[in-house]
Amino acid sequence: MVGGGSLKDYNHAERRLWQDAPAILSQIGLKPGDTLADIGSGDGYFSIPAAKVVGNSGKVYALDLSAEAIAELKAAASIAGLNNIQTAVGEAETTLLCKGCADVVLMANVLHDFADPVAALKNARLMLKPGGRLANLDWKKEKDQLHGPPFAKRFDQEKATALLNQAGFKVMSSALVGPFHYLLIAEPV
Repeated sequence: MVGGGSLKDYNHAERRLWQDAPAILSQIGLKPGDTLADIGSGDGYFSIPAAKVVGNSGKVYALDLSAEAIAELKAAASIAGLNNIQTAVGEAETTLLCKGCADVVLMANVLHDFADPVAALKNARLMLKPGGRLANLDWKKEKDQLHGPPFAKRFDQEKATALLNQAGFKVMSSALVGPFHYLLIAEPV
């Protein structure tokens, strides 16, 4: 899992109170039949509900640096009876899950964690189908937040937008999501 901490803490029930995965997936426009690449998937907080949204005619690719997180995701998918999730352990900067296959690439709570965020975004760009979009959900850069990484590690929307631009994306929309996050939707240019 990107960002450290235990999976139990990261996927704590309290998180659902301030980060509603199904609502966010709806907000990014995920629909039945789509393919989503979840970069920095952790134990599947977004991958599992995404697999339910896209259904049997869609697919979810999930990538995380932690083999433990991917094992948790696989177990959760099995319990939920989901067989449309393909997982991989690797780095976001170098692991290409698929080429030109994704309608949506999701980076949730992770862009600030990558060793080379621009390389991770460029790699994500290779995964997108023509007309595909990248959704970057990340922590607001505000002091004294109860959750998330240290203030110094966070990217504000302007920094995230600059990184997206460097990687060949244009931000099409931005929104505040819950008390702690912002969401940028970007398309390749």
